[in-house]
Amino acid sequence: MEQIRLQKLLASWGLASRRTIELWISQGRVKVDGKIVDLGQKIDPDVALIEIDGTAIAPPDYIIEEGRLVVALNKPIGVVSTLADTHDRPTVSEFLFPKERRLFPIGRLDLDATGLLLATDHGELSNRLLHPRYKVEKEYEIEISGGFLSESERQHFAGGLILDDGPTAPCRIEVIGASKYRVVLREGRKRQIKRMFEALYRRVTRLHRVRFGPIRLGGMASGECRILTPQELNALFLAAELPIPGSSASIPQNSTGHRQKARKEVD
Repeated sequence: MEQIRLQKLLASWGLASRRTIELWISQGRVKVDGKIVDLGQKIDPDVALIEIDGTAIAPPDYIIEEGRLVVALNKPIGVVSTLADTHDRPTVSEFLFPKERRLFPIGRLDLDATGLLLATDHGELSNRLLHPRYKVEKEYEIEISGGFLSESERQHFAGGLILDDGPTAPCRIEVIGASKYRVVLREGRKRQIKRMFEALYRRVTRLHRVRFGPIRLGGMASGECRILTPQELNALFLAAELPIPGSSASIPQNSTGHRQKARKEVD
């Protein structure tokens, strides 16, 4: 395997955020091959012995054994939500880990949008999370230009707007600051949020996704990628009404109660 920065590797293994791991390194708590490391050091994880507080650290075997990998990425602005781009723009493939697994983004974020993007090698999970039948919520923080939305405009927005590809489903919208809003959707058409605001003669100047189903962005740094924890993975499978990895139990169709339980487990 190619050499990568230690803090990026350990964050991708789901141990903690990159910022937390950088703090551990600066405190001298992380060793590689018995030696305290410096920030920015690159290693080959296939041959290096990594220790934190004297305990050897290894990749998360529970995900590799299941063959079902899901990672969370805080997509930076200007990065394309595809694995390749004909215009040579940076793509999410440059940020996704582990490199030996071919992971596919679950949906997309626009080039100028930022925030939580999930990627997986589990096709059925991806399909269900995107299908409107399962009503998996996506939460965004939005900034607009063109003036505040009135109360009646917000009610109209939440109740559904008529776009060129048909009416939108009901959603939630709340004010979180001056010209700033939180929007929660259960569908995901192309450029949907931008087009909804455009229908009310406003322009979106910032779009940042903070939640996808039960998974929250939290304090992840821009460009940071990490593997979901076992609890997050279970909650995501429940939201998609799939048996959780390692379980033979089936999930009832349209099981709202299961989705609510899954959401509580990781909030």
